[in-house]
Amino acid sequence: MSQLLLDIVPGWNPTLDNFVVGRNLELLSVLRHALAGSDSERCFYLWGEAGSGKSHLLQASVRAALDTRRRAIYAQGSVPQPADLVAVDDVECLDDGLQVELFDLYNRMRDSGGLMLVSGKKPALHLQLRNDLRTRLGWGLVYQVHCLSDEEKAQALVQHAHARGFVLPPGVTRYLLRHGRRDLPSLMAALDALDEYSLRMQRAPSVPMLKEVLNNELVMSSGGLPG
Repeated sequence: MSQLLLDIVPGWNPTLDNFVVGRNLELLSVLRHALAGSDSERCFYLWGEAGSGKSHLLQASVRAALDTRRRAIYAQGSVPQPADLVAVDDVECLDDGLQVELFDLYNRMRDSGGLMLVSGKKPALHLQLRNDLRTRLGWGLVYQVHCLSDEEKAQALVQHAHARGFVLPPGVTRYLLRHGRRDLPSLMAALDALDEYSLRMQRAPSVPMLKEVLNNELVMSSGGLPG
């Protein structure tokens, strides 16, 4: 029965509509205009710390392009072939050979008029990359992706729970923000684990149930237990 219940949980995918904006309103607006073809700039470099939402925006932009029957590719740790839209995540993880490929891809995308999105954890000028590639990334529009406040994270968690088909009690949200890891992807993963556990137990999500989920995660990682 628990497996059958898990099978009917609706999937959650990053979209521009379910991105919690926070202080990134201008960036989201610019991306929407670029996807609609109403912005002449065709290369964007997004930077921010882990968990700020860079991957969400790149994957959501690819999904938006695919929904309009354009060729779009998301890549992490590799460099894809040219397409109507190409999104390359975590550029600082590319080795020398892949940096050469990305430099070539950048030039080919500009020549073809395609849309290119690249992300990294630091401003373009501070990246430990080839000088020519670092310079190219700084030529386009550069935006910092700002992390969410706790209030904005709470909004994102409630929205994520709604997308999965359940109501998140306020007490569960507060406990998760107080005792869970601080980055949004980890908070979302803990919420997914809570949802799946509640379905297996056939009980509504609650703070005691969340404590069990977090305790199990900490034991598995050889950490301590939350207070």
